[in-house]
Amino acid sequence: MPGTVVFYFAASITVLAALAGTALSLRWTVNATIHGHAGQAAAAAALTAFAYAVNVVLADIIRTPIPLIEQPAIRDLSPRVLSDLAAVESLDHLERSDVLDRVAILRRASWMIMAGFWSSIGAAFALAQLGVTLLLLGTVSPWLLLLLVFAAVPLWCDRRGSRAVAEADLKTAETFRLQQHLFELATKPAPGKEIRVAGSAAEIVRLQEQAWQQTMTGRARAWAVGAGWKFGGWLVFTLGFGAGLALVIDRAAGAAGGVGDLVMAVTVAANLRNTLHGAVTTTAGVAQVSRYVEPLFWMRDHLAEDRARRTGTLAAPPVLKDGITFHDVGYSYPGTGRRALDGISVHLPAGSVVAVVGEYGSGKTTLVKLLAKFYRADSGRVTVDGVDLADLETKGWRSRVSAAFQDFGRFATTFGENVGLGDLPHLDDRERVAAAVAEADADRVLRRLPDGYDTLLGRTVGGLELSEGQWQKTALARASMRPEPLLFILDEPTASLDAPSEQEIFQRHMARARELGARTGAVTVIVSHRFSTVTGADLILVLDKGRLTEAGPHEELMALDGRYADLYGIQADAYAATTTT
Repeated sequence: MPGTVVFYFAASITVLAALAGTALSLRWTVNATIHGHAGQAAAAAALTAFAYAVNVVLADIIRTPIPLIEQPAIRDLSPRVLSDLAAVESLDHLERSDVLDRVAILRRASWMIMAGFWSSIGAAFALAQLGVTLLLLGTVSPWLLLLLVFAAVPLWCDRRGSRAVAEADLKTAETFRLQQHLFELATKPAPGKEIRVAGSAAEIVRLQEQAWQQTMTGRARAWAVGAGWKFGGWLVFTLGFGAGLALVIDRAAGAAGGVGDLVMAVTVAANLRNTLHGAVTTTAGVAQVSRYVEPLFWMRDHLAEDRARRTGTLAAPPVLKDGITFHDVGYSYPGTGRRALDGISVHLPAGSVVAVVGEYGSGKTTLVKLLAKFYRADSGRVTVDGVDLADLETKGWRSRVSAAFQDFGRFATTFGENVGLGDLPHLDDRERVAAAVAEADADRVLRRLPDGYDTLLGRTVGGLELSEGQWQKTALARASMRPEPLLFILDEPTASLDAPSEQEIFQRHMARARELGARTGAVTVIVSHRFSTVTGADLILVLDKGRLTEAGPHEELMALDGRYADLYGIQADAYAATTTT
């Protein structure tokens, strides 16, 4: 690789020398011919032909090593961008529009950044070629060096225009992402059912077109501004170029010896436009790639800040003795003023089963995400056996956490790997996977698969598409992979299951929670909107608009006759009405 780069630069310098040699030997040829020096004219002509041949051949050869350097760099850069984003320990960055806007731009970053690398080299070469051209013109008349000023104007104007385009791209990134989302809604099968039943396809298309038009209008306006800057720059150069040619012609008319200068000047000046165009184009490429480099550097700084905030170095305890405690905890999602959690203070005893209930948007999922260190509390703190959760090393803590979330993953891989991903070191441990499948009552799903554990899942890769309930049981099996978690999270784990399956799953996991609690002191947190499934919990937390309004076992909360009792009664009456009709 270093040798390839050295060859590229050496060949580029040789091309510059050949360019100067071609122009100077051409002037020598013309002057020798006019003065009747046939031998000198022949030698000069041969030198001209040789220099020109070197210029043409090397100019083509230096393009050859570009893919040798470009492709490995592209293969390295794309995974690095993805890896850096995935390495962020929290989820905050995936909910911030400023981050998502730059991620949308970075999706094409690899190729464009490498294009910018070669544009930078090409720009340096083109500017050097432009300098050689102007020096050659300067040997004819110092006044022609003023063309350097005129040549700089298009470069400056082009950078101004490119900057306007880059700013417009960033400003319209959000509407661009919106139209992409709407396009996916209209073309993917999952939302397609509801869209067609509701007859909302036309409205989705209208909104997508509206977002697309807003995006393109903003960008087209910037493109027009950029084109205006470019036109103005080239107009200034054209006027200066015309004046320079007039000066050379006037000088040549006064002396026979000036004919060679005239021929060289006209030849070089005629190529000046192409040289300048190359300089402008490559410089524009460098300016254009700044729209990708800026998000890349911004993301690098953002990730550096994230790493600096990682203060946790302590190992997770082998067992829980006291439990997990919330001390006046508050949290707001990025970009919002509303408190998702506000003043939460509660103790979750070691070995206990804790249920979190409340209406939608009450903060239930936010609470469990704080426990998993997806978010860090804005105020207050969470302690584990008296140690601040922020002081625990994140990777180590999460290795002692098992979780099944309501928005579970559907991984396009085999069924066995879908389950094994719950404990990556034991991904291929068939015995451990089988135990997890049985624990989650997913063995009935397994029996229906044509190739058992090796059945490929997901339409994306041409695999078998499971039903929603089958996917959820697979996710529950994945959550059962780790044998000794300190925290076991079940966030709406049975939302896609029928009532009998739900009851059976909860009984299984309740028994497992008791067994884990006795062995490791694990705290099991169950988030559910069905109150009948959590009556056996040791502690029930009732959340309302981010605040903890009630806490206690089922019997105490019913006796309190507060919010929990009201919601429980509403659900019980609704269920009774359903079963009698």
